[in-house]
Amino acid sequence: MGLKEKIQEDLTGAMKARDEKRSGTLRMVLAAIKNEEVAGKVARQLTDAEIITVLSREAKKRREAAEGFEAGGRLDRAEDEKNEGKIIAEYLPAQLSEDEIKEMIKEAIAQTGAAGPAGMGQVMKVLSPKTAGRADGALVSALVKAALAN
Repeated sequence: MGLKEKIQEDLTGAMKARDEKRSGTLRMVLAAIKNEEVAGKVARQLTDAEIITVLSREAKKRREAAEGFEAGGRLDRAEDEKNEGKIIAEYLPAQLSEDEIKEMIKEAIAQTGAAGPAGMGQVMKVLSPKTAGRADGALVSALVKAALAN
C-alpha cells in the first residue's frame, strides 16, 4: 500500500470515528497531493518520495504558521497549527538527528572534495536527496555552511 492510500484509509477511519481535527487535516493533505498531481501539463500519480516532499512542505507551513500565531498572541490558533503539524509528521520518515546530519555532511565533503563556501552547492547537491523529508533544509544548509567555514 502506497503512502497516499494509507492517508486515504486513515481519513476514512477518522471520519468513522468522528475525529474532525484529524479528518480535516488529512483532507487538506490529500488536497495538496492532488494539486501537485494535476500541476503541469500532464496529470500523473506521485511517487511516495514526491508525496513525502509535499508532506514536508505542508508540515513546514504549519510550523511557520504556529510561530506567527504565537508571535501575534493567538495561542489557540498556534496550538491548532501545531496539532495539524503533528498529524502530518506521522506520515513523514523519522527525522535525522543533528549528529547524523553532521556525519552525512562530512561524507559529502569528502566525496565532492569541496572546500570553502564556494563548495556549498556541490555538497548540498549530494545531501539533498539523502535528507529530503528527513531533515529541515534550513538546518542542513546552516550545518553545511558551518562545516565549510572551518
